[in-house]
Amino acid sequence: MNPLFTARTSVEQVEEGLFLAPKFDGNGLIPVVTTNVKTGEVLMHAYMNEEALVKTIETGEAHYYSRSRQQLWHKGQSSGLVQKVAQLTIDDDQDCLWMQVIVAGSGASCHVGYRSCFYRCIPTGKSAVSSEQPLQLTFTETEKTFDPKAVYGDAPNPTQL
Repeated sequence: MNPLFTARTSVEQVEEGLFLAPKFDGNGLIPVVTTNVKTGEVLMHAYMNEEALVKTIETGEAHYYSRSRQQLWHKGQSSGLVQKVAQLTIDDDQDCLWMQVIVAGSGASCHVGYRSCFYRCIPTGKSAVSSEQPLQLTFTETEKTFDPKAVYGDAPNPTQL
């Protein structure tokens, strides 16, 4: 275990103790929700492994673990859209992180070119399911903040089918 973390010894210690005791899942990952510190907008959901969490703490810049690429990922390393950590918090049972960031450049955090990875809404309610047709998503962002081809070139797309 990393010396920055303490062992999980009791519910009270985990929930109300003063020391970081993160609970990584069976794959060694902990989920993180990343928001824009100024607007509160959710930018992305990702995962960190122990190494990514330690690097984030050490550098003050967001590091994640890419499940699709199976490797550590310094957000913005290739795009320039680095996420500077303004605040990093952990939930009550220390198995989920919330990171508030300032994003460099255009402020985008989505590899597709949008500001947020959450750029489409799912319809809800009885009218949404009454037609028994596939649900049609509604875009909440109409313009991309950057051209992914210009930024990433021929790099493989991390989205997996």
